[in-house]
Amino acid sequence: RKTIGWRASFSLPYPQPPAKRLCCRPGYNPACRQGQRAGGVLCGGPGSAPGGLGKAHNPESLLDIAARRVAEKWPFQRVEERFERIPEPVQRRIVYWSFPRSEKEICMYSSFNAGGEESGTSGENNDETQLPFLRGVTLLEGGWVDNVLQVGFHLSGTVTDPATASQPEMVCSVSVSFDRCKITAVTCSCGNKDIFYCAHVVALALYRVRKPEQVKLHLPISETLFQMSRDQLQKFVQYLISVHHTEVLPTAQKLADEILSTNSEINQVHGAPDPTAGASVDDENCWHLDEEQVQEQVKLFLSQGGYHGSGKQLNLLFSKVREMLRMRDSNGARMLTLITEQFMADPRLALWRQQGTTMNDKYRQLWDELGALWMCIVLNPHCKTEQKCSWLRELRRWNSVDVCPWEDGNHGNDLPNLTHSLPQGAHGNQESRPHRTVFTRAIEACDLHWQDRHLQHIIASDLYANYCYHDNQDGSLFDTRGWPMWHEHVPTACARVDALRSHGYPREALRLAIAVVNTLRRQQQRQLEHFRRHKKELLHKAVTSITNMEGWVGHPLDPIGTLFSTLTETGRGCCGLGGSRAELQRLPVQRLLGEGESYGALAVETALIGLGQQRVMPDGLYAQEKVCRNEEQLLAKLQEVELDDTLVKIFRKQAVFLLESGPYSGLGEIVHRESVPMHTFTRYLFTSLLPHDAELAYKIALRAMRLPVLESTASSGDLSRPHHMVSVVPNRYPRWFTLSHIESQQCELASTMLTAAKGDSCKLETVLESIQKNIHSSSHIFKLAQDAFKIATLMDSLPDITLLKVSLELGLQVMRITLSTLNWRRREMVRWLVTCATEVGVYALDSIMQSWFTLFTPTEATSIVATTVMSNTTIVRLRLDCHQQENLASSARTLALQCAMKDPQNCALSALTLCEKDHIAFETAYQIVLDAAVAGMSYTQLFTIARYMEHRGYPMRAYKLATLAMAHLNLSYNQDTHPAINDVLWACALSHSLGKNELAAVIPLVVKSVKCATVLSDILRRCTLTTPGMVSALHSRRNSGKLMSLDKAPLRQLLDATIGAYINTTHSRLTHISPRHYSEFIEFLGKARETFLMAHDGHIQFTQFIDNLKQIYKGKKKLMMLVRERFG
Repeated sequence: RKTIGWRASFSLPYPQPPAKRLCCRPGYNPACRQGQRAGGVLCGGPGSAPGGLGKAHNPESLLDIAARRVAEKWPFQRVEERFERIPEPVQRRIVYWSFPRSEKEICMYSSFNAGGEESGTSGENNDETQLPFLRGVTLLEGGWVDNVLQVGFHLSGTVTDPATASQPEMVCSVSVSFDRCKITAVTCSCGNKDIFYCAHVVALALYRVRKPEQVKLHLPISETLFQMSRDQLQKFVQYLISVHHTEVLPTAQKLADEILSTNSEINQVHGAPDPTAGASVDDENCWHLDEEQVQEQVKLFLSQGGYHGSGKQLNLLFSKVREMLRMRDSNGARMLTLITEQFMADPRLALWRQQGTTMNDKYRQLWDELGALWMCIVLNPHCKTEQKCSWLRELRRWNSVDVCPWEDGNHGNDLPNLTHSLPQGAHGNQESRPHRTVFTRAIEACDLHWQDRHLQHIIASDLYANYCYHDNQDGSLFDTRGWPMWHEHVPTACARVDALRSHGYPREALRLAIAVVNTLRRQQQRQLEHFRRHKKELLHKAVTSITNMEGWVGHPLDPIGTLFSTLTETGRGCCGLGGSRAELQRLPVQRLLGEGESYGALAVETALIGLGQQRVMPDGLYAQEKVCRNEEQLLAKLQEVELDDTLVKIFRKQAVFLLESGPYSGLGEIVHRESVPMHTFTRYLFTSLLPHDAELAYKIALRAMRLPVLESTASSGDLSRPHHMVSVVPNRYPRWFTLSHIESQQCELASTMLTAAKGDSCKLETVLESIQKNIHSSSHIFKLAQDAFKIATLMDSLPDITLLKVSLELGLQVMRITLSTLNWRRREMVRWLVTCATEVGVYALDSIMQSWFTLFTPTEATSIVATTVMSNTTIVRLRLDCHQQENLASSARTLALQCAMKDPQNCALSALTLCEKDHIAFETAYQIVLDAAVAGMSYTQLFTIARYMEHRGYPMRAYKLATLAMAHLNLSYNQDTHPAINDVLWACALSHSLGKNELAAVIPLVVKSVKCATVLSDILRRCTLTTPGMVSALHSRRNSGKLMSLDKAPLRQLLDATIGAYINTTHSRLTHISPRHYSEFIEFLGKARETFLMAHDGHIQFTQFIDNLKQIYKGKKKLMMLVRERFG
């Protein structure tokens, strides 16, 4: 094993015992052996102090007070070196007090089992009783700890795991080494492989903490050996070998050989190792942490890629680091170093960089937390210079690795060093700055220090103030009340606050947080004054620049979240978030609260200042999503606060600041085109202020409705006129990846205002103008229209006609926007608009029909709008009288005729249907169809209208349209399944039913258009089955009843065409026929023969036809054999 902190540095040729240093007795006098005890006494025996377990009225001895202080601070080697001889009672008290007395650290090192099956916080097992610490307590209280022995700085014992249904009883041997009130090494025979202590180690350690009087205490084994004579030593060694001869005999013989050898290494060193003798001067005093297991567990979690709860486990490890930092445990930095090494070794980093893909969001957040933790560690106000230098070397090494993740998640962030002031320009020199990684801020923070006298005074005392200080400059150390301020880059100052909290200095963190908030308040006031002085100049330019390139919301260091948490946790720790000054007298820094103020109120004001800051939208998808996420997190915290009169005053004050602070506010009169929109934040402000100051609420919400990035630059300067802004696609690089989310938040703000404005026509009109001016997405405007409609027509009240009109106006705007663009919801939008107009009234329906060409396509106007308006449901809903019905129907017919003129192909049939009850309109629509039939209508459309005419009782008109359709049709020989076949058969049947003349007129058209033999033969048979003119015969007394002859026109022409089609089709089929189609071909010839035989010389023609086939296709022997078998 590796040994640490030995007084001499050398290597032994045999397995070394777990000793930490070499022990001997300098100046030891053999005469002292006589009369000295070799046995042990109980820890709580004679000479021991109560140590918290005795009676409270017994005063503690000076020996125990001194021994306890020495045991906490000094390594035992230093005690031995300082004093030539230490009395045994003093040694015993030092050894006694060297064991930890607090259970807090033991709990911290065993609070969860990061990788085991018994984890109470890992995977899906949430049984907290399975936490190692709680299991250890159960074992202790159940009496399962036995054979507890303390020899010097070494504690050992056995812990029995009772039998369960699945496991037998198991006895574990446990040993614990300790030094200066810290457990420095643990071993347990249970074979636990985990980051933290197992339940058996916990049980033994707690036994020693809770029952020290029951633990037998011995001095270090070297002290006992010093008291033995040679004979006793020989007996001791021989008995030891005898008891454990199988384990130690080879080692014992090897040691004996080394000792007897004069020149051996073991004889070159003074003293011998003692595992119970305590720590050496060079030993690092820290709690035991299994570094190998930390690395293995982190590597395992990373390899699971976020599955099986691995992300949660890594967050628990980060929480454990923060817990260690709060306890001021040096293992916090050690553990984070080990975690970081495994993160940097993750093979996915190189793969993602090579493929150009980004890591997933949860994994990216883990890297953010890693960077934030390093920021806290390097800002430890009491860390040593050599420690900080060591951390800086590690951070620079990680930072230089190619695959080290960048701070913004995608590419380099063009932000200045956090110790410098921010530039005023919107972009600056982006090319010259190197990429910033997740460690860059921690590296920069290594340059920060805590030696500033003003800073030290702030964090050291609640009483630090200067009530005679009247300097009103930007860099003033105190505000007008005399309270201290801290002027520093805000995220950096807040990082100091977070570091103080993280390292267990909550009072100091709170003092600095209040100084930072006082600074923010003062800066806000001075910014307002500055803008008021230059307001005319800025408004005349109608443009502005970003005053803060690095926004506080969404910042990697989360400055506003840090201040909010610091202030609210302090208030909540005593009497709730809204604790007043009178209620918080026992808390620190209460002198720095104004009259009637509370920590909660200060936190709320800080959040409002941060959320309202005008800031540039960062580059990259991850950074932009982080802005949204951070804003939502802050708002979620604010929504937990119950507003009282004090907070309402703060809201009013901040709302006024936001409206009047110009370029410093995201809600100023003019904002930069690329500033982060304020929709989400303002919706919270609006709902909070509405019950208390409606005018101010609407003013701030209407101001926030703008979205400059989607507005044309030509009109961005004029923000007074309610004109419609031109929607443009953002063309800057990088793009706004979260634009859809931002637009949805804009829509939510508008919807909230519409809901609140119900019943107030003036407010509704103002909100409507703002929506029409600022919202550019048709889907969002449609959603607002639907929302307004729902609110206006709630079942528990009469419809709000003003809000209905707003809904209708928004719907009309959607129709105009989407008229010339493709939108899959268009039909839904049109139907909804008609429904909305119906609710508004008959004049609204008439209006949309009058101006249909600006709202609908001809098809939509006829098939949806006019049809719905003419339906019985609409008439009943509107409760119209006859005159109103006729006026509405007239408008619908006019619309239908206009649409039919513009798009006869798609609207003619609808127009005919709508005009049925008006003869003149119907005739007009029919004439439109006839005119269009020649030019552009397809045979399908004409056949459809023709069938409609027949259905309505106009057979001659149907016949006319059918003949026009036939002129556009062309069926080739192989199209025997064409969808138009039924229309052709219907047209021939219609002609046949009208009479011989009509049939004679249509057959030439059929012969010209149809080349398919089966279709022609079907028509031929139908014409020969009945007498033509059955329809006209109903109106005529003369009906010869004779069937038409196939030898005369017009059927002769059809018969010849059918025979010719069969002949042509046969030759076409034979060109590319395969054997598997032979039987089908024979059947086809059979149908052909039936048609041939309809002619008087058909038998002769068919025989000649077959003979020709045999001659021409004699090469197809098998097929021709089948032909001969069937047809001779």
